[in-house]
Amino acid sequence: MDLSYPIGKPQIPETLNDTVIESWIRDVEAAPALLRQAVAGLDEGQLDSPYRPDGWTVRQVVHHLADTHLHTYTNFKHALTEENPPIKPIDINAWAQLPDSMSGDIEMSLLMFQGIQSRWAVLLRSMTRQDFERSFEHPKSGLRNLGTILGVYAWHAKHHTAHITKLRERMGW
Repeated sequence: MDLSYPIGKPQIPETLNDTVIESWIRDVEAAPALLRQAVAGLDEGQLDSPYRPDGWTVRQVVHHLADTHLHTYTNFKHALTEENPPIKPIDINAWAQLPDSMSGDIEMSLLMFQGIQSRWAVLLRSMTRQDFERSFEHPKSGLRNLGTILGVYAWHAKHHTAHITKLRERMGW
């Protein structure tokens, strides 16, 4: 098993339709409960265990999901209210080394992730097909449309939740 990509890399179809978008919105809505279930009952030592050699700890993964989904939700709002706004990417590894990510109580980020995903789902359900074609400008990868980004982040939550669930399976937790 590939410990870095336990569910594989994201598969984004070239043409998005309403069925695909609705599926991704349901993934956004389901992600907080799945993450909470994945970390249920873990003790401090387990939370501070890396999901793979040289990987982040479970704690860092939980905080990473809250951080990055908040950032992406904000980028969606910029793209919906501005024409191809430039975004500021984050250094996820540097953020994961900050004290709140290294030792902060995961409940803060579980609650934050729930709120972000809930708000994002409301926004997503209000969007038109044309809205999903709106874009933001990433300094390295150029214009990125919201439909594609939604697919990546629907995958992203499942990807990191699988890091935790696969670790639990391997460790017998």
